[in-house]
Amino acid sequence: MKNETLELAKALIARRSVTPEDAGCQQLIIDRLVPLGFKAEVFKCGDVVNLLIRHGTAKPLVVLAGHTDVVPAGPIEKWHSDPFEPTIRDGNLYGRGAADMKTSIAAFVTAVERFVAANPSHRGSVALLITSDEEGPSVDGTVRVVEALKARGETIDYCIVGEPSSVHVFGDTIKNGRRGSLTGRLVVHGVQGHVAYPQRAKNPVHLVAPALAEVATTEWDRGNEYFPPTTWQISNFHAGTGAQNIIPGSAQVDFNFRFSTASTPEGLKARVAEILDRHGLEYAIDWTLGGKPFLTQRGRLVETLTRAVEKVSGVTPEINCTGGTSDGRFIIDICPEVAEFGPVNRSIHKVNEAVALAEIEPLAEVYRVAVEDLLRG
Repeated sequence: MKNETLELAKALIARRSVTPEDAGCQQLIIDRLVPLGFKAEVFKCGDVVNLLIRHGTAKPLVVLAGHTDVVPAGPIEKWHSDPFEPTIRDGNLYGRGAADMKTSIAAFVTAVERFVAANPSHRGSVALLITSDEEGPSVDGTVRVVEALKARGETIDYCIVGEPSSVHVFGDTIKNGRRGSLTGRLVVHGVQGHVAYPQRAKNPVHLVAPALAEVATTEWDRGNEYFPPTTWQISNFHAGTGAQNIIPGSAQVDFNFRFSTASTPEGLKARVAEILDRHGLEYAIDWTLGGKPFLTQRGRLVETLTRAVEKVSGVTPEINCTGGTSDGRFIIDICPEVAEFGPVNRSIHKVNEAVALAEIEPLAEVYRVAVEDLLRG
């Protein structure tokens, strides 16, 4: 039997939809679902294309949410095959976006096709919410659709985000929340000078180093029953002119908190400032809140998705809130129950990204079973 989900995943991977490009992926979805009675609504925001495509008008509304954009391929010479030529070998489908998350998008489509074919007069509504701005800054993507729906007084009852949640084997993890993301850009000011005359200069690298060491070893919180402890990491450190005989006049440090519901952005900012001030630094910080943490209690959605995973895969999933951020942080604003489920994530954002062939049809079946259960009267 032809694997429809695999074929659609291959067609999506073949489109070079490096964020914020969609490269025609959403049109593939429209072309397949509109003839089945789905109503498509396209939200264009700058270079970003967002799609809400829905079957039915009644409540409850179940949404399958995801993104067609992918991260850049990276060094092409390290790929064993062209990242935008879907390739099957060793029981895997290779290509950029195979795991994150074009296979999930393909599984969404075939799942709702099969659901509607079997239930043409189904209760409630089922929809796909797809963006091309999840891997980028995420300012013109899902958040814009959520704002538009909120302005119209529309809400979502249940949302499954197709992020690759599985860790070791297909079905082992469902995420019922995500940590927040808080980024800081710290600039520490010193006095530039000649390395041979340090008494006439102030080296900002030397000045900031003890403070950074303290920040790096600080316990921000201990997490809670849903979230691991908050973490802090430096992502970039820049100082100097490139010359070897100049003490730099300033140092720039980019860092990020991934924080749980046990902390707040305001509290983290205040604690960082207290440490920097105590070390007597002359500095400035620009903060960017990428997203607050969100949590869905274990209600109908999580239980339904758990049963669907168990039925299809035979695996009982762990429910946790580990990992990075997702568009669930926006959807939670108009939807009380948001959960994430998708394929194994071990290769996401890496060269030779892949998804196991054995996961592809079961993924579509999990989504179909979950939608059917949620819309059962």
